Amino acid sequence: MEKKRIQIFDTTLRDGEQVPGCKLNTKEKVKIAKKLELLGVDVIEAGFPTSSPGDYQSVQEICKSVKKTIIVCALSRAVEKDIEIAGLALKYASRPRIHTGIGTSNCHIRYKFNSTPEKIIERAIYAVRYAKKFVEDVEFYAEDAGRTENEFLAKVCENVIKHGATVINIPDTTGYCLPKEYGDKIRFLKENVKGIHKIILSTHCHNDLGLATANSLSGIMNGAGQVECTINGIGERAGNTSLEEIVMIIKQNSYLNLFTNINTKLIYSASCLVSECTGMKVQANKAIVGINAFSHSSGIHQDGVIKKRETYESINPEDVGINQSSIILTARSGRAALAYRYKKLGYFLNKNSLDLVYSIFLKYADEKKEITDIELKKILEKANLNGKNHKILHTNHTNSRRINVV
Repeated sequence: MEKKRIQIFDTTLRDGEQVPGCKLNTKEKVKIAKKLELLGVDVIEAGFPTSSPGDYQSVQEICKSVKKTIIVCALSRAVEKDIEIAGLALKYASRPRIHTGIGTSNCHIRYKFNSTPEKIIERAIYAVRYAKKFVEDVEFYAEDAGRTENEFLAKVCENVIKHGATVINIPDTTGYCLPKEYGDKIRFLKENVKGIHKIILSTHCHNDLGLATANSLSGIMNGAGQVECTINGIGERAGNTSLEEIVMIIKQNSYLNLFTNINTKLIYSASCLVSECTGMKVQANKAIVGINAFSHSSGIHQDGVIKKRETYESINPEDVGINQSSIILTARSGRAALAYRYKKLGYFLNKNSLDLVYSIFLKYADEKKEITDIELKKILEKANLNGKNHKILHTNHTNSRRINVV
């Protein structure tokens, strides 16, 4: 069976920027957009043009800066002025898309809009039809679709398809859904909406309960063709689906029969760039791009990884642009890890030497969180002073020394 391509819609510059304190200027946005282009994303959601003159300018500059093959998207509410401004901001784009929509859950209809389901459908239709005056490619979002009754959601989708929507976004706006529930929602739409084969269904999942990536995966396994995500998973509240997570899940699991156009070797550098520009540090244990993602401090794990990386790593760090795994020396480390780190420094220890050095190492390690290369050299010096019968024998290799107890 031929593999299905999943489109990657990156909203780092729109939803990702909505985190308090991480405002990006136009220059930074363009820089990130260029990186996203190299990464291979299909769609860049460049901003929400009506929100500020700066965002309007950023969308325009991104349109001018990226290749003609990239879809550049601008967000709007289902409001004429929003849609007009989005259309104007996208005028330099070779492949423009307006992303417009409205809340569809009972909560949004009643409390946010003080409206009725019938009026919401009317506004949805009007927004799509109006957006079509500016661009051919119109994506409709049914905000809070995660808490919207499936029958009503299907009715909304069918109506916006009739009036020209090319993509329909099914957001789990509050991160409310469980993976099966969200997947079933996508499947229900695929099976019950007339004309659904004409459009792309998109996932847009938030991480309030830590399920954004799981829900997105469930969505594409049940028929969605696009995932909306951000670098490092940044975004409103607890964030969005993490681009690096969903892309690597697809890459590593061939049985899914899916693929993306992402150049995964650029993932880590993209993560670093976004972190630097937004000022949002990546948590150490963040999957794929966290500093601990390929670090090992347990002796059992270290021994396994040294013997064969796959014993404790399902992903090759080089596949995401990280040079190699890290063996971190702590009090939990064993002899194999210590010998490995000394070998990296150019020292080769035989068994007797290693036993001697290891006993000294443990005393250091109990006092410190992590043993550095400088401290490893100090340990060697201390080992050579422990008895007159110990000395270092040099090998003929440049920059390497073999240590033996004689």
